[in-house]
Amino acid sequence: MNESLRQVVHLVFGLGIAVFVLLFDRDLALAVLMLALFVGFILSDAISRGYTIPVISGIITSLERRDAAPGKGALFFALGALFCLIFFDKEVAFAGLVVLSLLDSVTTLAGVRFGRTRIYNHKSLEGTSAGIVVTAVVLSLLVPPPIAFATAAAAGLAELASPVDDNLVVPVVACLALAMLL
Repeated sequence: MNESLRQVVHLVFGLGIAVFVLLFDRDLALAVLMLALFVGFILSDAISRGYTIPVISGIITSLERRDAAPGKGALFFALGALFCLIFFDKEVAFAGLVVLSLLDSVTTLAGVRFGRTRIYNHKSLEGTSAGIVVTAVVLSLLVPPPIAFATAAAAGLAELASPVDDNLVVPVVACLALAMLL
């Protein structure tokens, strides 16, 4: 498994999902996310039972971390996106998914490359700081800079300290921060 490739795929597909949520009707986005989850769980279950699914099995083998359920990250990303789209305005959900896509990818990529100071859960100060800064800068294109920084910082702390998968926690924390601050 190539962690850098995994994070680039996370970033690209995550931003693609965010743009899809923004551009299309809310009901269509909800239906597509629910369908993706349903099909994703079927594929994950089939692969975990030993079935080989053309193309999908190869992608999961090359991108999934060891000892993780097949497609776990993608399923949790879709579940986090679905939750945000159900409970928050579409524009807030879009911004929350942008935060998840950027923060998670940049934090990991910078942490792997430059991380020297471990602060919690094997995560580095350098990776967490880079993720927060890059996310705040990009988010400033969508919301006022103080709100962007506060949202990125809250999401960065959630990503750092969360005992559960960050694809579930980060978008919800980002959406909560944005909903309270906007």
